[in-house]
Amino acid sequence: MRLRTTTALSLSALTVLALAGCSTGIPDSIDPTSSTTVSARPDGETAPASAPLSSAALAKRLLDESDLGEGYTRAPQRPAQHNDVTVLGCPALEKLGSEAAVGGSFDFPHEAKASFTYAGGSGSEVEEELYSDAEGKLSRSVGRIFEAMTSCPTYQVLAGGTPVTVTTQKVLVARLGDEQWSQLLAYSVGGQRSVVKQTAVRTGNVLVVVSGSPGVVDAHLAKAVDKGQRGR
Repeated sequence: MRLRTTTALSLSALTVLALAGCSTGIPDSIDPTSSTTVSARPDGETAPASAPLSSAALAKRLLDESDLGEGYTRAPQRPAQHNDVTVLGCPALEKLGSEAAVGGSFDFPHEAKASFTYAGGSGSEVEEELYSDAEGKLSRSVGRIFEAMTSCPTYQVLAGGTPVTVTTQKVLVARLGDEQWSQLLAYSVGGQRSVVKQTAVRTGNVLVVVSGSPGVVDAHLAKAVDKGQRGR
């Protein structure tokens, strides 16, 4: 399956492309107008569901350097570029088309993202992604992507012609919202190996995704979820 990654790449996707020696890019977020949906109330009546948050509103809920602690610096956005990624040996991912390649780029219209580097050395970088859409759409789309990725314990990715072996493992995560998903992704190429943990938590119409080394994700996940939901 050949995927052209045109939306923002997650940290795990960036890891694959960096190991393979490919260029990477993170485009600006977009914020089209979306319609308001309705949901059923306990009394059986229908009421307008909460409208998705705009990308601008989500951006204000991202973690910042003060949340992460000393040594972290926000990385500047890089200009968007196109990268062809071919996934081999995972039929479930092939069915998803361009929705996911190597650690997921989630295709929702309202989004905000931030990446942070760490002065203390590599291996402590972290990326946060916030999305907002109708609750049902968030649940179905994210669940489908995580299920597809963890259904293939091992597969290969061709990034710029360089083969990268990917192994995935579903892991448990504390209940922090209405739904949560988490996985470990290990990438191997040319004798190098990198492990990324990716955890997603949905509460209502907001999805928080944190990616990075397992320890870093565990340390900052609860704060990211709380700030993503409350805006403070």
